Amino acid sequence: MDAAALWQRYQDWLYYHEGLGFYLDISRMRFDDAFVAALQPKFERAFRDMAELEKGALANPDENRMVGHYWLRDPDLAPTAELKQDIVETLGQIEAFTQKVHSGAIRPPQAEKFTDVLSIGIGGSALGPQFVAAALAPDFPPLNLHFIDNTDPAGIDRVLTQLQDRLSSTLVITISKSGGTPETRNGMLEVQKAYNDQGLNFPQYAIAITGQDSSLDKLAKSEEWLATFPMHDWVGGRTSELSSVGLLPAALQGIDIRTMLEGAKEMDAATRIPNLKSNPAALLALAWYYAGNGRGEKDMVVLPYKDSLLLFSRYLQQLVMESLGKEKDLNGQVVHQGIAVYGNKGSTDQHAYVQQLREGVANFFVTFIEVLRDRQGPSVEVEPGVTSGDYLSGLLQGTRRALYENQRDSITVTIPQVDPYNVGALIALYERAVGFYGFLVNVNAYHQPGVEAGKKAAASVLDLQKQVVKALQQSGQPLSLQAIAEKAGAPDQIEPIYKIVRHLAANQRTVTLHGNPAQPNQLTVSAL
Repeated sequence: MDAAALWQRYQDWLYYHEGLGFYLDISRMRFDDAFVAALQPKFERAFRDMAELEKGALANPDENRMVGHYWLRDPDLAPTAELKQDIVETLGQIEAFTQKVHSGAIRPPQAEKFTDVLSIGIGGSALGPQFVAAALAPDFPPLNLHFIDNTDPAGIDRVLTQLQDRLSSTLVITISKSGGTPETRNGMLEVQKAYNDQGLNFPQYAIAITGQDSSLDKLAKSEEWLATFPMHDWVGGRTSELSSVGLLPAALQGIDIRTMLEGAKEMDAATRIPNLKSNPAALLALAWYYAGNGRGEKDMVVLPYKDSLLLFSRYLQQLVMESLGKEKDLNGQVVHQGIAVYGNKGSTDQHAYVQQLREGVANFFVTFIEVLRDRQGPSVEVEPGVTSGDYLSGLLQGTRRALYENQRDSITVTIPQVDPYNVGALIALYERAVGFYGFLVNVNAYHQPGVEAGKKAAASVLDLQKQVVKALQQSGQPLSLQAIAEKAGAPDQIEPIYKIVRHLAANQRTVTLHGNPAQPNQLTVSAL
């Protein structure tokens, strides 16, 4: 396609929203009019299904839940007056609590004010807050935010070591809808011990964000923690950034959460329009469907050309892959759907994996995230008439062109600047695009049975560990792996047992290994 034809295609497919100052360019995806026409009936159904979703349809039958994250930024759309009141009151409680913390009205027993926040959560309870903190936190926030988002002991130690001199002025937020998420529970118990070791009364520093009447909710109330905030059952983890999960940490950092919600509300309105060319989320879903033949055959590479958006691709990994990665469709047919997501940032990737994108395996499409505003204030000219921001813009445009010339497709999302309004809009855009794509490929984008299967498998390993330790302690003498498996009642689980005892021995807990590690079948194991 020559330059004139490309320019015309760009104009034909450019989406612009005046209120948001937002652009979406899918012209460098090579679909044709026949492809769009063939998908039109699917989009008409998707628009209807999305409208029903927002009205309160049970979109998550596995857990008998509605999907209502849209109501968080427009409570008037909530299906009942009670839900609307709950949303409004929760936002008010977040703001009132934050103001008291910032002013020192709520303060730690041994300091004038809290200086830090330690957020304990995993998955959507960490990825959204981490992305927003990296994108929007001021250079000198009223409270510095830290995360424990894994059950890695060394990682937990590192965070607690960094905070040890300020633990007495650190506010702790534990985030778990059920209260039983093992990684979050483990982190909370480790942090609680650190406070106790310093002679600090943990409940005087603790906040819970959790489901009503969950085990965590009951614990927080029985121990009189500083506050509890709700995790509604109609908000999934990966769409929870604009709920208490993300709004409380953001507010404590001094981020304008009302403006984030307004940006999301504006984008929600734009993505409700039941017309393909007038709906940016539908256009994204169209491009995704084309790129992977409706089967996720190509990966989504996300390249934000702004340092503050570095974590956007990590946030999108969960949103896209947990929502769309499904074995079965809504009819129970095995389809193995999904879109793999990865990315870093531009122009760092000019010197990393863009070489493969340009000339290697063509198993991807790129999403460029462009930010028009370079910085606050004037820029230095690094060459006559050229600034660092000009270089960044040139590298984005040049990479887009180089990829297209070599038959690599791309999407470009353009926002005016990185601020709460535009970050809220980006979150809402991709939440809706994932929903539309799920409807197009006939999968439930709002449940995650594979995640639950992994949790159950992990629990079975821990149960086996208890049986192994018990068998060794009762034996009183070294046993082979086969003998341990027999005594533990798991004769077909020799490999998991080997890995269990190897881990225990490496940490000098409970067992000792005897023999050559290179010949695991010849090892014997004894209890310490």
